[in-house]
Amino acid sequence: MLELENISYEVKKGGSKTKVLDSISLKIETGSFVVITGPNGSGKSTLAQILMGIKAPTEGEIILDEKNITKSSITERAKNGMTFSFQQPVKFKGIYVYDLLNISSGELISEDEAKKYLKKVGLKPEEYLLREVNGKLSGGELKRIEIASVLARKGKILIFDEPEAGIDLWSFENLVRIFKNLKSEKKTTIIISHQERILKIADEIIILENGKIKSKNTPEKILPEILNKKEAKT
Repeated sequence: MLELENISYEVKKGGSKTKVLDSISLKIETGSFVVITGPNGSGKSTLAQILMGIKAPTEGEIILDEKNITKSSITERAKNGMTFSFQQPVKFKGIYVYDLLNISSGELISEDEAKKYLKKVGLKPEEYLLREVNGKLSGGELKRIEIASVLARKGKILIFDEPEAGIDLWSFENLVRIFKNLKSEKKTTIIISHQERILKIADEIIILENGKIKSKNTPEKILPEILNKKEAKT
């Protein structure tokens, strides 16, 4: 189980401080599929980065399986089974997809095993295994390669920050399929997203607003509230 206890995060702007997150407390059960949503500037990406140790909270604690990891580094959290996928996948000039999967795995994996990860994300291994991870790949291709590398890490907790950013409709269809598979495999998954189709497959949706948890519930109970707000804005 992943627990957040009174997590706050402040930034300095000029001579004053602004609270980006304000006393966030959550319990994310092992094997659950959670989607965090909310308006721009509500603190969603900051929360994801705090979970992975990219940013340190101003206050509060993070507990993973009864172990306090609040001051643990990104590397230590990765060793504890936490993985992170950025909004914009990183490009690696001179590194091939097969190399990236090996690095992510932390050990030398066979080509057959590497091919399995690429197949899981809807990429043809014979076309991508020996391709360079660079700007010649589309946003959708880079996103799926990054997710393949996340799967290669065999993490216990998978964190995705707006995975739909910058990808086309066809790639998004594949993305939804990948997430449905992760849910069926009972992978603890935390996704920052606005997308209705991703929200619909969640076990629990958490809405952040002004750095606080506004509400949390199942999609059946909380989606009408979200969709009604969207309609009111159009």
